[in-house]
Amino acid sequence: MDFWFTLVLIVDVIVALCIIGLVLLQHGKGADVGAAFGSGSSGSLFGASGSANFLSRTTAVLAAIFFLTTFVLAYFVTHRPRSSGGVMDTVKEQAPPPQIPASQTAPDAAQAGDSAAKSKANEVPK
Repeated sequence: MDFWFTLVLIVDVIVALCIIGLVLLQHGKGADVGAAFGSGSSGSLFGASGSANFLSRTTAVLAAIFFLTTFVLAYFVTHRPRSSGGVMDTVKEQAPPPQIPASQTAPDAAQAGDSAAKSKANEVPK
């Protein structure tokens, strides 16, 4: 399946680049394809009207191929077998940290005085 996905993706990208090139080659309302090469359209390879027909038909065929390959890529992505889950599925279940009883977390009045004295001892003089 990965081989076909890669092959269709490569064809899709190549066809997209070809469409871009053909659209850039096509003439607008006031210009001809031959004007891009510095000569008149009558001296072009396909004649006065042949280039417009050839380029527009080729663009239409490539557009159809592009849509087809894009739909095939969408099908491959949505119907890919799930060999593995997400990133979090690989994390092992860990035991929750032990709970400390509330009686051990509250310092006594004597311990509070000692901790205040210790904090003064660690203070940097000014």
